[in-house]
Amino acid sequence: GKSLLARRLGSFINASGGFFLSAKFDQLQHAKPFSALASAFNEYCVIMSEEGRSSQLELVASKLRMALGSEAPHLIKVIPNLANILGDNINGWDDSQDCVDAQRRLQYLLCQFVDVISSFSGAPVTLCPET
Repeated sequence: GKSLLARRLGSFINASGGFFLSAKFDQLQHAKPFSALASAFNEYCVIMSEEGRSSQLELVASKLRMALGSEAPHLIKVIPNLANILGDNINGWDDSQDCVDAQRRLQYLLCQFVDVISSFSGAPVTLCPET
């Protein structure tokens, strides 16, 4: 059904030079906000760092560093492979904010991440949520 359709669409997008990301929403992952999106974006980071042209990868990394600024470690916490794109120049962070502020910050950082990768990846990025 839906999963087969998503896989077929994904193979077409990948063959055309785009990025197809699948986000599987798991009801058991309620304790981890944005877990499906984080998993899909983590996959994107792996693909980009393994297959990305060095000039394109550096452009995306530079734009992400500017967009995320000193908040980048918060996003790396949920998208660990983002560190492979951003490099080692990431400073630590203060984790003392309350849960509501942390969730708002994560929402903002995810929006910044999507804005950069959709504008500067050099190829279409398609996200397919599955339930």
